[in-house]
This record gives sequence, C-alpha cells and structure tokens, in this order.
Amino acid sequence: MSYRSNKLKKLNANIMPRALSALGTLKYRIILEGAAVGALVGVVVSSFRFALSEMDYLRNWFVSGEDRPQWAIPLGIGILVIFAVLVSLFLKWEPLISGSGIPQVEGEFEGKIKPVWWRVLLLKFLGGLMAIGSGLALGREGPSIQLGAMTGKGFSRLRGRLTSEERMLVAAGAGAGLAAAFGAPLAGLVFVLEEIYRVFDSKVLLSTLAATIVADFISSFIFGLRPVITIFSFSGPRLADYWMIILLGVLLGALGVLYNGAIALAQDLMDKLHPAWLKAVLAVLAVILMAYVFSPALGSGHGLIEETGWGRIDARMLGILLLVKFVFCVFSFSTGAPGGIFLPLLVMGALTGGLFTSVASPAFGMEDLNIGFYVIVGMAGMFSSVVRAPLTGVILISEMTGALSNLLPLSLVALISYIVAEGLGGRPVYEQLLDRMMSKKAANKVFCAAEKVQKTH
Repeated sequence: MSYRSNKLKKLNANIMPRALSALGTLKYRIILEGAAVGALVGVVVSSFRFALSEMDYLRNWFVSGEDRPQWAIPLGIGILVIFAVLVSLFLKWEPLISGSGIPQVEGEFEGKIKPVWWRVLLLKFLGGLMAIGSGLALGREGPSIQLGAMTGKGFSRLRGRLTSEERMLVAAGAGAGLAAAFGAPLAGLVFVLEEIYRVFDSKVLLSTLAATIVADFISSFIFGLRPVITIFSFSGPRLADYWMIILLGVLLGALGVLYNGAIALAQDLMDKLHPAWLKAVLAVLAVILMAYVFSPALGSGHGLIEETGWGRIDARMLGILLLVKFVFCVFSFSTGAPGGIFLPLLVMGALTGGLFTSVASPAFGMEDLNIGFYVIVGMAGMFSSVVRAPLTGVILISEMTGALSNLLPLSLVALISYIVAEGLGGRPVYEQLLDRMMSKKAANKVFCAAEKVQKTH
C-alpha cells in the first residue's frame, strides 16, 4: 500500500505542474486570439462605420444639398427602391440579419439558434448599409455587435476551436464590435459580461478586453481619438439639486417602458402585413415623406445629440423632435430592417434631457440650464430603462462623451430609471425581442410541419 501511495504521489506531483502550465498557456493563447479577433473586427466594423458616414453624406446631399440638380430627386427615389428590394431579398435568404442583431447573438449563447457565420456577416454588412444609409432611424451599434460576433465565430471555425473556446471568441468579437462602433472598449467588455455572457469568467474577461482594446485602436487610427460625441458643458447641479436627476430618472424609466411597449405593438401590426414586401414599400414611403416634411428626423440622429448638448435647439423644437423621433424610431425598427436601436434610443434620451432642463430649470428658478450635462444624463437613463443594463450604460456614455467625471449622476439616473422600468413591469428590450424571434421560429416550424402533412395527404 505504501509503495502504491508513493507512486500516486509522484504521479500527482508530475501532473499538477503540467496542468498549471497548460492552463497558463491556454490563458495566453486566449488573449492572443482575442487580440486577433479584435483586429479583424476593427477592420470590419470600421469599414462599416466609414461606409455609413459616406452614405449619410450622400443622403443629406440628395435631401437638402445646395448644388443638387433636379435629376437627383428621382435618382434618390430610385436608389431607395433598389435598396428596399435588395434588403427584402437579404432578409428572405437570411432572416437572422433582421433587426439589431443583439438578440441573435444572445440566442446563440443560449443555444437557441445556430447562424451560418459567413452568410450573416456578408448580408448584415450589406443590408445594414442599405437600411441605415437610406434614412431609417436605425443605429450602427447592433449590426456592429453582430458583425463582431460572426467574425469571432468565423475565426474560431477556421481555427478549429472547441465549442467552449468558440463561445469566448464570439463574445470577444461582440464586445470588439461595440468598441469599434463607439470608441468604447470598456463598455464593450462590460456589455459582454452584463448582457451577453452574464457569467464572470476570467478567460472571457481577458480575451474580450484584448479584443476591445485592439478594435478600438484600429477604429481610433481611422477616425481619430476624439470622443464620438462632443459636448462642451459637463458641469452638473449642486448636490442639493440632485432631486432633478432623480426626477429625470423617473421620467426616463417610464419613457423606456413606453418605448419597448410601442416596439412590441408596432411589430405585431407589421406582422399582419401580407405579403412581406409591403414592409419595404412602407419604409420607402416613410423615408420619402420624412425627407420632405421633417428631414432632421432622418437617420440615427447622431448629430441631434451634439446640437442639443450645445444648446442650439429651443424647447419647442426639442419637444417636436422627441415626438417625431419616437414614432419614426419605432416604425423603422418594426420593419425588421437590419439596424440597431442603441443610437436612436440615446438620441431620445438626449432630447428628453435637453427638454427637461429647458423646461424645469427656469420653472424652478435655476439660471444655469446645464443642457450638456442633462443630455449626457438623459442618454444613460434611457439606455438603462430600455436595455436594462445600467453599468454598460454608465460606462458607454462616459466613453462616448469623454465625461469621466460624472460617474455619480450617471449611476444615479441609471439606477433610478432601472428601478422605475422594473416597477412598471417593462421587459428588457433584447429579452423581449429574443422571445419574439423564438416564438416566430417555433410557429414557422409548426406551419412547415402542417404543410408537409397536407402534401402527403
């Protein structure tokens, strides 16, 4: 017995160092592979972001360019129709490219869907360019996250990695997509841990951090180091006036629940349209109507955040913009076109914050409106109430604006809006969208099964 015991001890003594060495090697390999995924995602998402900025420029020229010739109007309408036809075909070939793409990434992590990475990557890139570039109120962040996740999956498949490692690389790619889209590497990391992976794992943390840093470096090399959103005034109220932040948080919590409910209702109505291409027809008509009636509401609305933060929009126009943007964002997303809701909801948060201080500050005898501050706070509160990821919201807004000194008010408004949204019974938007996608998938399976039975009889 003693001989056998001594032999086992020697064997364990040899195995343990080897196992620890293997774990250390795996950790370094995961970091290097995360960095490699981040480099690929940085190129893909930066290309997507650059192409969108060029399409925004062209759209603005078609709508209100001073040197625009008469033939540009019918040409622009023709391009819209072509884009609508192509996007409809893309959605038919690959339904998983619809919407923001974040529910699809979450669904893959839960084992509910198995996308073909190269098909989603290609069609999401092209479809997102056409849908967002056409003027629908959609954002680049959701597509960027899905593009990043599929890039990570493709890297894993080509390298022949195991399922557990593939999940880490998909997560790293998703975080890198957000980092490259908004210049927010820490937000990309936190988003993965808080919204996608939902389990703290040191290997996931290291691989995702490596990916987000490299992706942000590449996007910064292309677009520069300035924050994505530039607002001059970051000064907040006195601590004695923080009740205004709490009040704004309550309003944003209720608005977020209303927004999520409106999206669900609009999607229900859109699903009743047959044939499906009627959605594309309505989208084209809506863009044309908005271009002639209220062109500032076109697109994701990135410029509106800065205009509001600099105090260049009066209270009356802020109210009109908030109402029109709310309706147009809900409509745009309900069409199922490839595009996200991050940036549009941040725009609504910014407009709400600007409108709130423009009305409340004079009403309560405050001379300094602090519009820039409340725009920033409004974005964090709206994100928290809609997405229900307060930590991601706080860090994302801080990195996007460069306002790292306002963590206390940002955290406060995010917490208040989160509590209000939960208290009102609202569901997180991506959870709501994932359940909807899975219920439609199950319904399609039942329909196809019933159709096969009818054919056999």
